[in-house]
Amino acid sequence: MNDHIKYVVKNSIELAKKYEADVEIVELGALLHDIAMPSEIGPREEHNIYGVKITDELLTKLDYPQDRKERVKECVLRHRGSKDLPRNTIEEQCVADADVMAHFDCIPSLFHLAFGKNEMGLSIEDGTEFVKKKLERDYNKLSSRTKEILKERYENIIKVLFIK
Repeated sequence: MNDHIKYVVKNSIELAKKYEADVEIVELGALLHDIAMPSEIGPREEHNIYGVKITDELLTKLDYPQDRKERVKECVLRHRGSKDLPRNTIEEQCVADADVMAHFDCIPSLFHLAFGKNEMGLSIEDGTEFVKKKLERDYNKLSSRTKEILKERYENIIKVLFIK
């Protein structure tokens, strides 16, 4: 998980600068986007919703300005690509795209998910297909601007990892 957060933060800052977004809001959103995961509060598939509550409590304790806190909370809420939530600001889009991009930076973690403890009970073929489909879904969730930036990299990853 730590590698994932590291890559999300790095990518979100790069996107924020490229897209002229508020870097501080994006960086905080990236740092906090999965904060509910290690806390195990609520079901995993709703970690974005519980993350908003934890983010609110944390930023309130730090006396972070209310208007900016709301923007960070929206980044945390809307980062989930699998929930197909609308991104209303460029900051929300940066965090959501960076979350997807992190999977391309840490591909071994996807294979670990498929094969690590073999909890999914997947064969080599099924696990490999799982990773390929995950990368395809992730790429298709990106904003069109970020998709264009990652197009060549994505195509190369697919070519190298999934040679037929």
